Formats: sequence, structure tokens, C-alpha cells
Amino acid sequence: MYDPNRFIESDPAIRRVAAGEPTVWINPDYLPVEVTDGLCQLVVPDSAIDDAEARLARFASFIRRRFPETEPTNGLIESPLADIPRMQQALEKEYGCTIPGRLMLKMDSHLAIAGSVKARGGIYEVLKHAEDLAIAAGKLTMEDDYARLDSEEMRDFFRQYTVQVGSTGNLGMSIGIMSAALGFRVKVHMSADAKQWKKDLLRSHGVEVLEYSGDYSKAVAEGRALSDTDPMSYFVDDEKSVDLFLGYAVAARRLKKQLDEQGIAVDEAHPLIVYLPTGVGGAPGGVTYGLKRLFKNNVHCFLVEPTLCPSVLLGMATKQYEKANVRDFGLSGRTHADGLACASPSSFVTRVLGNLASGDFTVTDAKLYDYLRLLDSSEGKRIEPSSCAAFVGPCQLLTLEDSRRYCAEQGLTEEALANSVQIAWATGGRLVPAEVWEQYLATHLD
Repeated sequence: MYDPNRFIESDPAIRRVAAGEPTVWINPDYLPVEVTDGLCQLVVPDSAIDDAEARLARFASFIRRRFPETEPTNGLIESPLADIPRMQQALEKEYGCTIPGRLMLKMDSHLAIAGSVKARGGIYEVLKHAEDLAIAAGKLTMEDDYARLDSEEMRDFFRQYTVQVGSTGNLGMSIGIMSAALGFRVKVHMSADAKQWKKDLLRSHGVEVLEYSGDYSKAVAEGRALSDTDPMSYFVDDEKSVDLFLGYAVAARRLKKQLDEQGIAVDEAHPLIVYLPTGVGGAPGGVTYGLKRLFKNNVHCFLVEPTLCPSVLLGMATKQYEKANVRDFGLSGRTHADGLACASPSSFVTRVLGNLASGDFTVTDAKLYDYLRLLDSSEGKRIEPSSCAAFVGPCQLLTLEDSRRYCAEQGLTEEALANSVQIAWATGGRLVPAEVWEQYLATHLD
């Protein structure tokens, strides 16, 4: 059993985190990509990302047919990359900060089907599982038009099987909606943090929602145990899944295409800085990994977590990984950022990101709603409170001493930062009901 007090006493950043103070932790183990390349290729080779990208392309005809909202992207589930200059100016004015370069919003909040970043990894893992089953049963080959999966015959086939997952909300929606569309029986185990409207939406798709009074880890443990008793059941494990990770990693290649289309270069003189809201770590971990594979040392990826539940920060900073629990450090784990309410982090992701993540910013719940209102009033865009966590990064990058020192050490000079693109990665929001938006906009916390 590790002693949290030892880390609190020896590390000023962990001490601030344990006190519930907004802070930045800079990863002391961050290394140049050329040093980590060999290990990365052993853990998740580029060929695996190639394979994931090809699989999503094979399923495009099915997705396009089953979900007409994907028609404009020919069945690819992709989100806009938007300039938000008015938000940039509003943040600078409101918080007296300087945000150099160009601030953009990667709107995974508006991904088709599930309306969150989980539409990447969650949907990808369900599709891979369906493909594996159908090919093994002789009902599909990789040369087929996958639109044929949208048939009663195939739905009857998949109905023999159950897909289960533990979730605080958004992952459950992506798994539930796509699994149900294919014909699977679906059980989503949801923690106390999950919003009621997300449970209601899942049930409207025919998904069985099991509710728990405990936190995310409890929902995952119960779901995994129940699934293990059924040989026809498949459990999507957000804490350990490589398939989820690969679905998220493909996002980096899609982003590069968008940057190229907008004539945005990423190189030493034009760095890319990305801020990723983080729960258990799967989505930001996969995106970070994919971005580092493409842009090498010219991309800097910061995780962002609520002050009350910074589990990935604590897991990485203490090197206790999945053993770290925010409650061990005197934090409640209860946060309005429901999608980020994971008291312990992913064992897989915290290790993979050990040398790749630049650091981790923490943000108070009150700021989430302040940022939400500011984005709505300045740009007319609405994203979930959890998504809004990303804005603390550009606000604090040059404000906090530790992150300023990181910039100096990594060659992020004043000139380079002036030529940079900073991306806030919005993780959810499109499916939020109108009445819930009104509640969000009216929420003011101390």
C-alpha cells in the first residue's frame, strides 16, 4: 500500500492538487519522440492505427445508411475544427491572460451519432467486435459492402450477443447507440455521476441501463463481473481497452487532414498545443498518442481535469497508475464535470502517456460554467461543462510559473508561440436537451 502523504510532502504540485487548488503539473518524464519511438511501436504500432483507420472506412457504407446524418462525410464520423477568435479575445479580457497564436475548437462535442469524443473509440470497438463475430460466422468478408449489415438477417445474428460497458455517460451513449443499431442486446452500467438525460436517451434506443449509487469504478467493476458470467457477452473496458485507444488515435490523422485543408503548418516554427479534458484517460490518451506519432516534438499535449477528480494526474505523478485514487489524497471525486468523474485512472493509458503527455492542468467546477457562458456569448457555440475544462489550458499556459518554464525548456519561444495553433478539444455536447442547456447557463458556483 502506497503512502499518499509521502507524495504530498515531497511534491509541491501534488500538494496543491491535494488541497483542491487549480494548478499545473508538468510531466518530469516527458521525452523527445525519437527516444520513445521504439517503445511506442512495441506497445501500439503504427500498423495498428492503419488497421483501425481501414476498418472505419469499411464500415462507412453501413454508417452512412444507418445514420443519415453522416451523409455529408460519406459515413465517416468526424467533427469540425473551428476558429474561435472571439472566445480567445473574451478569455483574455475576462481573465487578464495572454493567449498567443490562434485558438481553435476541435468540436468532437458535435460528432454524429453519439455527440461526444466517445463516438470515436466507443463506436470503433463495437464495430470491430461486430466485424470479428460476423467474419468468424462466415456472414461477412472484408471485401463485402458493409451496408449489408443493416439488415434484419444481420440484426437477428447480433441479437444472440450482448455488449456491456461501465460509464459516467458519454461512453455509454456511444456504445449503446451503435450496439443497438447493429442489433446487439446492450447493458450500460452507469455511475451516480451520470446525468438523467443520458440515461433516458439510452433507454429510448432500447438499451438496458443499470444504475449504481457508487462512482465510475463501481459501475465498471459490476459491469465487468456481470459480463464475465455470460459467454455471449462482450465487455468494453474503458480502463484497459486497446481497441478504444486505437479508435481515438485515428482522430489525429483526421485532424492533420483538416489542418492541411486550412493551410495550417505544424513544425518547429509553428507548434501545435492541444488541451484534452480527461476522465479515466482513454480518449485523451489515444488522441495524444496519435498526435505524437504524426507531429513528433512539434505537438504538445496537455491533459485537463477537475480539481476534485484529477486521477490521471495523480496516477502519473505518483507512478501508482491505476492504484491511485483521488480519495486517498483527500479529494471527493464529486464534480459537475460528469464525464471526467473517474476516481482512479486507466492502468494502460497512464503508462503509455508516461513520456508523451506534457502535463496536466486542473480546473474548478465554477470555471466550467463560466467558460460555457463565455463560449455561448462570444461564439454562439455550446459544449458540455466537461468539455469546457479545456479552456483553462490556454488561459494558464503563460500565467503559471511551471508551464512558463516548460515553454522555455521546450523551445516555445515568444515568436514560436505567436505562430502556434492552440486547440481546445471539446468532448461532448450535441445531444444535450434544450432544458438542460438552460440549467447549465444558469448555474453559478462559488
